[in-house]
Amino acid sequence: MRKFVERFEKAVNSSPIVLSSHIEKHFGPTGLSLYLKGNLRFIDSTVLEIALFGNNAARGVIVDKYRFQYMTTDGQMIFRYDNAPHYPDISTFPHHKHTSGKIIPASMPAITDLLNEISAMILRKQS
Repeated sequence: MRKFVERFEKAVNSSPIVLSSHIEKHFGPTGLSLYLKGNLRFIDSTVLEIALFGNNAARGVIVDKYRFQYMTTDGQMIFRYDNAPHYPDISTFPHHKHTSGKIIPASMPAITDLLNEISAMILRKQS
């Protein structure tokens, strides 16, 4: 569980687009469960909100529930990945991605994938 958090923090701390971060880590009493929540502010002032519940398993951490919501400076959603079970017809159910007015199939992204996606969006805006 702690290695999962260390990898997450390393990715955030080494990203050149992260201006600031506020991440809270709450471990269960046995240290085998985790609630991770907080936000990352990027160099263009956009924000990624993070909420993740995970449990330790034989093959690493199993993420039971997650939400990664990327927003403009004024709080408008740009995209959101989550696994709330409300789109049963999506091929990746319950995992999906919300984009401007659409719900599309998606699996849970790793933090490095999220940072790469956001970085590409920031670069496109600046060109």
